[in-house]
Amino acid sequence: MTRRPLYDAFTRSRAAELYDEGSGVKAISSLIGVPYEAVRQWINTYRSVGIEGLTDMGKKNAVYSYETKVAAARAVVDEGMTKAEAMERFGIASTTPLKNWMKAYREGGPEALRPKPRGRRKGTPSPPGEPTREQELERQVRRLEAEVAYLKKSIALKAEKRSRTARRRSS
Repeated sequence: MTRRPLYDAFTRSRAAELYDEGSGVKAISSLIGVPYEAVRQWINTYRSVGIEGLTDMGKKNAVYSYETKVAAARAVVDEGMTKAEAMERFGIASTTPLKNWMKAYREGGPEALRPKPRGRRKGTPSPPGEPTREQELERQVRRLEAEVAYLKKSIALKAEKRSRTARRRSS
């Protein structure tokens, strides 16, 4: 399994410095020896959340409100704003959540972006305790009925097999 290389905060901050000095993404990529796509994402993050967000990348997941998600997705999908502009305007640190929000928004509208409850629902019945005498007898009756049905089927199959072999011998 191939893993993407991880770059330290110093490398990312160096990319931001070069960007502030007027260098383009391709130039920064070749200067610091990092793939173009990685540098492009860093610059988008830097433009949207600043140097603190860029250097803190990978340390914690940002949590965004429902209103922010809807506004950002609507701005890109309906209003034609670019992803980079939306990231900058709404303070989104990464393109991945924005892409996920856009997909959900297209498929289910604003309601698809509502927070979903986590964990087990309240009121979920706990596992049953000790069965009552009546429940135990019902379970035993079902088991015995299934056993009788199995034996009847087995006897019928054996009788059918015997009748086939008897017909072959007589032929």
